[in-house]
Amino acid sequence: MKKNLIAFDMDGVLIDVSGSYRDTVRRTAYLFFQGAGAWEHLPEPLFSLTELSRIKQNGGLNNDWDLTYFVLKLLFSGIDCPDFSNSGDAWQIYRETIARCNVSALPVLLGSSDHPLMTIFKKTGTLDHPFVRKMHTGDVGSGNIIKQIFQEVYLGRNLFESTYGIPARKHMEDGYITREKLMIDKSLVAELARDNILALATGRPRAEAEYALDFFDLRKYFTSVYTLDECLLEEEKIYREQGRALSLSKPHPWMLDVIADENAPAGVLASFYVGDMPDDMQAAKNTTAGFKGIGLLCGAPDKAYLKKEFIRTGADYIIEDHQEIRKIVGNPSMNPVMAC
Repeated sequence: MKKNLIAFDMDGVLIDVSGSYRDTVRRTAYLFFQGAGAWEHLPEPLFSLTELSRIKQNGGLNNDWDLTYFVLKLLFSGIDCPDFSNSGDAWQIYRETIARCNVSALPVLLGSSDHPLMTIFKKTGTLDHPFVRKMHTGDVGSGNIIKQIFQEVYLGRNLFESTYGIPARKHMEDGYITREKLMIDKSLVAELARDNILALATGRPRAEAEYALDFFDLRKYFTSVYTLDECLLEEEKIYREQGRALSLSKPHPWMLDVIADENAPAGVLASFYVGDMPDDMQAAKNTTAGFKGIGLLCGAPDKAYLKKEFIRTGADYIIEDHQEIRKIVGNPSMNPVMAC
């Protein structure tokens, strides 16, 4: 018997990450300034989660490492940062340069409006900053200071050191990963898995996606799981074979189309993608498999703003609660966007 295919994003859809990934962005940005002149006067947190959500909802920042990088570029536009050496050990470059930066103007900038990051973004656009770019080059252990601080905060000292085999430098406490909570009623997942084919398409690295699936005992419900790792492997293959460099992370539809191909032999009635970001809706809209995008509002700090972004990016349905998924997949011809 043919079934519907329902693919889920993980963060902000299945798992509440406001206290983990999102707060890790804020903590990483704060720790990055440690050692700068007037650092001790910076507010903590530097900005609100609502403000961070608005930046992320502008699109193209599905990866929270890149989100942190983008936020730091915005913040560095308002401080005095000297020239830096472009050679040598990355940590030495970081320590020497940050010590010669002065962040005394940053508290004033952050307090200048209700939405300081968005104000800076509208003023500067997608600006570049050579020092911040340098600190986001390479990977953990090979020069990417921003990503390393992020992973230390998210994983915690012990899990970070066992994962990467190098000592933590900035965060010696428990990881924010332990703060994650299940957003969806597990009985609803079980019900949907019984009557439909469930899949996962997430921007998380595979190890972190599997950690959550096992911790919350969700793995058994999903027939296909695609993560950042699969995107990167496919990107490498395309570059190796065709010489083309491209990103297959959302809003690119690659993960969803591969999931559709995998499940096509079983016969699929209709395909849906449940996400919490405008990029998720664009990914669904761009699929060749014809996924319908279901925009979930319940985890958003500013639901009215996100709803407008969902409409702008072509969401087929917008819902306030996970329970409404049952109604949509049971009647795919229902009024689009008006589900909420």
